[in-house]
Amino acid sequence: MDGRPVAPPRSRIEVPPDARDLPGDFACRQDIVVRFADTDAMGHVNNASYLTYFEIARVAYYEMVGGEPLPVGVHGVDEGMILAEARVTYRSPAFYGETLTVETRATRRGRTSFRLEHRLTAPRSRYGEARLVAVSESVLVTYDYRAERPIPVPPRLAAAMDAFEGRSLSE
Repeated sequence: MDGRPVAPPRSRIEVPPDARDLPGDFACRQDIVVRFADTDAMGHVNNASYLTYFEIARVAYYEMVGGEPLPVGVHGVDEGMILAEARVTYRSPAFYGETLTVETRATRRGRTSFRLEHRLTAPRSRYGEARLVAVSESVLVTYDYRAERPIPVPPRLAAAMDAFEGRSLSE
């Protein structure tokens, strides 16, 4: 997490209004191409695939905020993050071949955890108009794998998240 991160420009993918949509703008975007393997017998994206899409977005968020690759729990990495909670609200189906966009932002940070929101949209395609596909909220816990316990969010990560979001995320 080198340098001095600043809050990047914010925007949002425009889709028709939906009462369950997340208000506000996002600075982190990740495109996801729907693979045939992501679909089920009904021809749309299987509900479990959405968790993978949000995982891809969480990693992209971490790497964009921190300016370095996500450390993974191999080759001597003792500390990292674990997913403690995930909630998904499905709004409309997605289909093979579409390029979906996941928008991600951090909303709160506690001593050992932080909360992310995700907004998944689909563009106008052969399947219809642009639309909100799903929204999600996840809680990540910074974790010591050797001691098998939560640890405080590293100060450099906390500062980088605050700078990226343009505000303090502390609870």
